[in-house]
Amino acid sequence: MASSSSNDAIAEPVTARGQRTRQKLLEAAEAVFGERGYEAASIVDITRTAGVAQGTFYLYFGGKKAIFAELVDELGATLRRTLAAAVEGLDDRLAIERAGLVAFLHFVQEHKNLYRIIRQAEFVDEALHREYYRRLAQGYRDGLAKAMARGEIRALDPEAIAYALMGIFDFMGMRWVLWEGRLPPAKTIDDVFALIRAGLGLGGHDDGGPR
Repeated sequence: MASSSSNDAIAEPVTARGQRTRQKLLEAAEAVFGERGYEAASIVDITRTAGVAQGTFYLYFGGKKAIFAELVDELGATLRRTLAAAVEGLDDRLAIERAGLVAFLHFVQEHKNLYRIIRQAEFVDEALHREYYRRLAQGYRDGLAKAMARGEIRALDPEAIAYALMGIFDFMGMRWVLWEGRLPPAKTIDDVFALIRAGLGLGGHDDGGPR
């Protein structure tokens, strides 16, 4: 996926070998930017980590900002695909929320530098940073809106609820997976979903939910 966030983007390679080399560079960039930070990281660091000649880098990316932008886009796209796959076939809203949270937490385990990279994006390219969250929230908002239209959950502002739930899940990932390197305890997840259940008007409580 060529990034729309940088003028230095180069078209994706068409050969399998080229695609593998490009992916190696992106994986190396994820490690280097996560460990060293954007300002301290260099193209040499990335190519050395990837085991690729420095000149080869410029066949795929126009510079450091271009690969950083592509990395943020790629992480966002991969996360969205992961979440979509996790909830595919589910029709119970609470089950969808729980499956999405668990999938997100596992994604954070696999991409330990996700938080640092996305936070850096705000300062490297603010539009890129906003787009990462906007695209993540878009599908979430649409799913909530459909559930509201069917009367499954309370009729609230779906975009506001999408961002509120994303905030809950984001901080759960930070608190347990990032800080402690483990998934939250099952009781913790149950407690959070008791809160979400009540907030969305699920569970048969007379709390202003759908009639």
